[in-house]
Amino acid sequence: MGYYGVSNIVGGHEEYVAEANAPKHKSQMDKDDFLKLLVAQLNHQDPLNPMEDTEMTGQLAEYSSLEQLTNVNTTLDTMLQQSASDQMTTAVSFIGKSVSAKGYNVTKDGNQVSTITYNLGEAVSQLKVNIYDESGDIVRTDLLGSKEPGIFEYAWDGKDDSGNIVADGTYSVGMLGEDVDGQQVMVQTEVSGEVTGVVAEESGYYLRLKDGRYVNFNFVTEVVSDSTINTDEGGDGTDSGSDSGNTDNTDNTDADA
Repeated sequence: MGYYGVSNIVGGHEEYVAEANAPKHKSQMDKDDFLKLLVAQLNHQDPLNPMEDTEMTGQLAEYSSLEQLTNVNTTLDTMLQQSASDQMTTAVSFIGKSVSAKGYNVTKDGNQVSTITYNLGEAVSQLKVNIYDESGDIVRTDLLGSKEPGIFEYAWDGKDDSGNIVADGTYSVGMLGEDVDGQQVMVQTEVSGEVTGVVAEESGYYLRLKDGRYVNFNFVTEVVSDSTINTDEGGDGTDSGSDSGNTDNTDNTDADA
């Protein structure tokens, strides 16, 4: 996410003015150019060898098609601009509200580590959690044991496999389950939090959460309020229920959000 200071804003304004005053160069012929070319061709045709009716009809048909395509493009541009405006309005309306969205990031700031929610559509005999740093290296692996279908919350204590406290920053969570038949089950993870701002990027709009994470506006699944959900204290590899998980340092492939 990029943010700009005053110098960037001023420089951007000067660039905008320069572009606005610069002569426009068109790489393609529009309908006005086509019509001017056709009129010029008629004015300069050889009187002894005038344009055939079929040729005139063909060129007029081309002009009609060009005009229709131009109108379609104009309509599409208008629709896209309106859609972007509506999306921004909706995104801004989320500020101050709590949302859930598909995602896999957690943030660590001192002793505070954000949590992540996951949904199991089927029972698993083993659930493995990998914590990745920004370089893609695994810093922590937890085994949470068997799980029944349901919605759970995973809480990491911010330590690596050796028990050392890791640096503050953003980390990714990858979860992979194994069913009773030994088949791998990908697990969908979600993040939630209070929205404090909206950021516009080329790829779309992103909601900034209170804990510093960003979620794609298009990935929002619901606007939520405080609710009671199950919690896995994954920091020490121990489930908060009656099951006890163990810590595993082996590598595995995570499920992308």
